[in-house]
Amino acid sequence: MRFTSNSLEHHWMPFTANRAFKKEPRIIVKSEGIYFTDHHGNRIIDGCSSLFCCPLGHGRREIAEAVYNQLLENDYAAPFGSATPGSFELAEKIARIAPEPINHVFFVTSGSESVDTALKMVMAFHRANGEAQRTRFVSRERAYHGVNIGGTSMSGMVKNRETFGGLMPNVVCMRHTWDEGQLFTRGQPEGGRELADDLQRFCETYGGMTIAAVIVEPIAGSTGVLVPPIGYLERLREICDEHGILLVFDEVITGFGRTGSAFASQTFGVTPDLMTMAKALTNGAQPMGAVAVQDRIYRTITDAAPENAIEFFHGYTFSGHPAACAAGIVTQDIFQNERSFDRANDLSEYFLDGLFDLQDLDSVRDIRGFGLLGAVEVKPKDGPGTRGSAAQIALFNKGMHAKFTGDTGIVAPAFVSEKSHIDEMMDKLRSMLSEI
Repeated sequence: MRFTSNSLEHHWMPFTANRAFKKEPRIIVKSEGIYFTDHHGNRIIDGCSSLFCCPLGHGRREIAEAVYNQLLENDYAAPFGSATPGSFELAEKIARIAPEPINHVFFVTSGSESVDTALKMVMAFHRANGEAQRTRFVSRERAYHGVNIGGTSMSGMVKNRETFGGLMPNVVCMRHTWDEGQLFTRGQPEGGRELADDLQRFCETYGGMTIAAVIVEPIAGSTGVLVPPIGYLERLREICDEHGILLVFDEVITGFGRTGSAFASQTFGVTPDLMTMAKALTNGAQPMGAVAVQDRIYRTITDAAPENAIEFFHGYTFSGHPAACAAGIVTQDIFQNERSFDRANDLSEYFLDGLFDLQDLDSVRDIRGFGLLGAVEVKPKDGPGTRGSAAQIALFNKGMHAKFTGDTGIVAPAFVSEKSHIDEMMDKLRSMLSEI
């Protein structure tokens, strides 16, 4: 299959150096198991579950068949004021594995939409609760919460914000949790719990009664896997409870087994008020996201509206799309039947052993990891991000896909990986890191 710069020109690619890519394209034409095939016929091991989306591997026939059958049965029905059966079944399955008392699920079509939906839910809750003065949101440096206006406003990654001026006001960021003293820390750092007290300082500076919510990723994923210090999330929960602030966990990356539990909130023993999710919800087979909320959030918003009136003026054309629900239902069944979360937990130690063995290489600045989620940060060269961009291309050319953010490569193997696959990933990483 031949591709030329002219044949590729019409597609404006997301988060991509378009001009450079179209000169030397890396195009995936097939996926199966944990491997891709590119347009040259080369086999590429998927070291990042694609984009954290495919923990069950690629080409799961049972998911494809469920989507196919659903499209033949009922391809689409308007989700406003009517519904299809699959949305209720999938919501029940998610509620069953979510931490109590999170029992209500609102469907969207992406992680970005789930974040903006959660922010609206926070606003609606406080208004219904008689506290509409809570208009301030707290996020965190180096945070990534998608690319819609709300999520971009909560972003703590400068390149995601600097071009876009018309963002939400009244957003403040806590410090991120990584420092030089944590280099090559495996799992949760021992120091850093006190960084959660940034939230307490904001309460004292702006008034706790003006803060609507705090949104954090349990593990800051896209910025390069910043694992929360011991006691950090617990302290956030404590401050939120003291001041009536809602706690939102962005579990778009960590949800559905990445940390060895259904959700990272369960792994770390801290229950949020709202929780966003997407990616692995359908094993990447259909675009879908969701927001799951505690009972009191749902009840407060719905009970505040008059009988027979719409309670929450929000939704998307493809909320709870029948084909996406079909994919989600089968994905959740596979997770349960194959004990996928336990498998991820069992594979974690072997994965982290291999990852941290790379710390002897001169090009490596830091390694971080928890569960089946890890990062290798390379030492900068010729400006921030330059070496990382070169490393991603070099790794692909050696036959492995991983996500890079700046100078940090993120590795997140599929749960169906064998130890031999982990070995292959580490061999390719070592080879690339030895040469760049």
